[in-house]
Amino acid sequence: MSRLRSVAAATAGVDRRTVLAAAGALSLCAGVGYALRPTDSEAATSAATDQTPAAHSGPAAATPLAPYRTGTTLATVSTPHGSGYRRLADGPGWQRVVRTELAGPKVGRDRRRAPLAAFVQFTDLHLQDVQHPLRLEYLRAAHQDVWRPHEALTVPGAVSLVERVNALRGAPVTGAPLHFVMTTGDNTDNNARCELEWFMKVMSGGRITPNTGDPRHYEGVQNSGLSLYWQPESAAGDGDKALGFPHLEGFLAAAVREVRSPGLNLPWYSTVGNHDALPLGLYGAQGDPYLAEAAVGGRKLFSVSAADARKLQDSIWSGEDPKGVGYREFLEAHASGTRSVTPDESRALYTPAEYLKAHLDPAYQGHGPAGHGYSSANLDAGTQYYAFRISEDVIGVSLDTTDAGGHYQGSVGTAQLRWLDRTLRDNKDSYAVVFSHHTSDSMTNTRPDPARPGEMRHTGAELVALLSRHANVLAWVNGHKHENEITPHKSGAGHPFWEISTASHIDHPHLARIIELVDNKDGTISLFTTLIESAAPARTDFTDLSQTGLASLYRELAFNAPGAKTNLAGTSADRNTELVLPKG
Repeated sequence: MSRLRSVAAATAGVDRRTVLAAAGALSLCAGVGYALRPTDSEAATSAATDQTPAAHSGPAAATPLAPYRTGTTLATVSTPHGSGYRRLADGPGWQRVVRTELAGPKVGRDRRRAPLAAFVQFTDLHLQDVQHPLRLEYLRAAHQDVWRPHEALTVPGAVSLVERVNALRGAPVTGAPLHFVMTTGDNTDNNARCELEWFMKVMSGGRITPNTGDPRHYEGVQNSGLSLYWQPESAAGDGDKALGFPHLEGFLAAAVREVRSPGLNLPWYSTVGNHDALPLGLYGAQGDPYLAEAAVGGRKLFSVSAADARKLQDSIWSGEDPKGVGYREFLEAHASGTRSVTPDESRALYTPAEYLKAHLDPAYQGHGPAGHGYSSANLDAGTQYYAFRISEDVIGVSLDTTDAGGHYQGSVGTAQLRWLDRTLRDNKDSYAVVFSHHTSDSMTNTRPDPARPGEMRHTGAELVALLSRHANVLAWVNGHKHENEITPHKSGAGHPFWEISTASHIDHPHLARIIELVDNKDGTISLFTTLIESAAPARTDFTDLSQTGLASLYRELAFNAPGAKTNLAGTSADRNTELVLPKG
């Protein structure tokens, strides 16, 4: 922190919190059990101060500024109209709900409060190579919601979310500058190198061609002629057209053409999810030569019987096949039913080390920090968790809750749990926000990590118990379930905190969340949560296949996806909220 102290000293009259906001966050430690000397992230963050946009370096005044509702779901929400295939249009916003389960709000706090930090959470972007040979689209024969008609549009949809954040003037309640964006995992979908490259460019800026295989045209299920899937350019009927899905000439060519991302104009940080670490988000099979070869090969399975699909789906749900042995046998048994596709090395499965190296690559630094939370120490230690300073009064902690032994539910190892305990204890004078991919109730998978076979794995209940022992923990922010859910945690003599789970950006309603931390100056802390949609218009014109038009279509197709859950937006108490806490 010495570099930031010298910057602050040289900036007369500027609040220290403002300097930290302008410089981005400061790396504390990288999951190796000790505090590092100035890390790659810290050095790059300090050096990048001069190029940080002015919008991020405004004063964090104690007196609240005018609220910035524009561009948030406080102002308007995409709302369905009609029947059958339902069109979306702008509708009324969602009101803010005050949650009082952990502390009572005190009158006059809106006049006293001072901002501590403000940031944006992305989660479950699931950027997809929809032509990837390992994809499980054929499971739709047993369960309608397994394949989504809008999956080819994940990249323009994510870019539009970046555009929304870039257009925000400040935090909605306090008007304070936004410090950073944190993405809480499942950034990619198939654990493919091409998807990792697309993710890095969406976040940091660049040109993306979301196409693999034959560069001249699409080779996936949506021009297969199979009525199991929406065939947007075919005159023939299919199950989705029977529900009102449109005929869209030129859709597939538009879906795989170049997209341009401006990149976030804020620093951004990354947390790993099961889809970022395991093939298909499921299998602890990074070393399986059969799956590795199939990922880049020239054969793809498009359809199976409903009975076979149901059998494989049940195996996945039960977690009976964590290493993908049964999946490999399934593919081998159906080899005669595969179709020829163009092989592509860019579809190769990436390793945890390659995930880290992509984040450390200067080509993807954007507005920083270098490594986006990760450092060379993570690479050396083989870890994917770290801590960083958000502001003078707040630290962030990013966990790795993926179980490398396989299956989509999570857990943490003993070494990481002890590191977390030590990090919170060593920073007891700072408030803490913990980030992870999995939620407390989805951390139930305690298979051994193949790289650490003697180490115990720990559940979400154990993590809740640990966090409750630390008075400085304000919130645990996560995703994974694709659903908005805010849970108060208080047990016995433990310290209370809020668990904030946010819906995905692949399933409707395609939301991200702004979180503001404020000191009410009356013995309480408030956490304000405000949901945002992408910048794309709610109403789509079927003839508009521009990048923006595709992002609008992405949202509308997702709303109408057959079998899609209708409760993922949560209740009003899980959306735009004020979450009150006693000061620890």
